Amino acid sequence: MNPQKRITPLRCLPKPALADRELITIAQAGELMTLFKMLANDTRLRLLHALSRSAEMCVKDLASALGMKPQAVSNQLQRLVDRGILGASRNGNNIHYRIVDPCVINLLEKGLCLMEDAEERRSK
Repeated sequence: MNPQKRITPLRCLPKPALADRELITIAQAGELMTLFKMLANDTRLRLLHALSRSAEMCVKDLASALGMKPQAVSNQLQRLVDRGILGASRNGNNIHYRIVDPCVINLLEKGLCLMEDAEERRSK
């Protein structure tokens, strides 16, 4: 496995604060629900975390990191590519994946924060 390159964190484009936005529409709520359902998968979340730690990784390295078969990893990566969260580029026989939507990194960080803070509150 090649050493993983550290990357400069991607940043989301500035957006209005949540409190300053109009109430989301039913259609927007449905799109958001679809996005959360797609992300509500342990393999996809682990893939995103692995990719957030590296500039890019190939299927073989991701499969090794997650302890999974490359085909299973490839299937999950394709879902993230289809959603526009990941990008892919071919280098010989290998396809390298990278995060192209920086907002997903923020979402993963916030999700971990929510989980850890809730765990801390429960333990008190």
